[in-house]
Amino acid sequence: MKETLRPGIVLTRRLVVDCDRTIGFMGEEGRIYATPTLIRAVEHVCPALVLEHADAGEDCAGLEVAIQHLAPTRLGMEVGLVVTARTVEGRKVTFDVAVKDELEPVSVGSHTRFVVDKAKTFERLKAKAARLAAARGGTTG
Repeated sequence: MKETLRPGIVLTRRLVVDCDRTIGFMGEEGRIYATPTLIRAVEHVCPALVLEHADAGEDCAGLEVAIQHLAPTRLGMEVGLVVTARTVEGRKVTFDVAVKDELEPVSVGSHTRFVVDKAKTFERLKAKAARLAAARGGTTG
């Protein structure tokens, strides 16, 4: 991880709340930005910021999400997601998150990610698959 990943750096992304990003259980009149979809957006923006400062072979994995969804955003509205690196402690990065639609704040919170070496992560996953196969009596599917 490069030393350029430090507290205070910011990344902003904008998106339009399309039908796939909304809840449907309240009917068409109640189509608003879905909380799980909002969190998924945070889970894409924060890694994008980390990857701007990652070394070759590095990526990051989520550790914690703490989000308050403060206000509904209607289908078709634009939102801006602003993530700011609050702390960088070794490979652990915590972000402050703020989401606003065209009229008001929609969400605030934090997200923590851990920078990983992809090759080591792939080896750990292979070892886990082998342990699972052994626990299942030789099958992993």
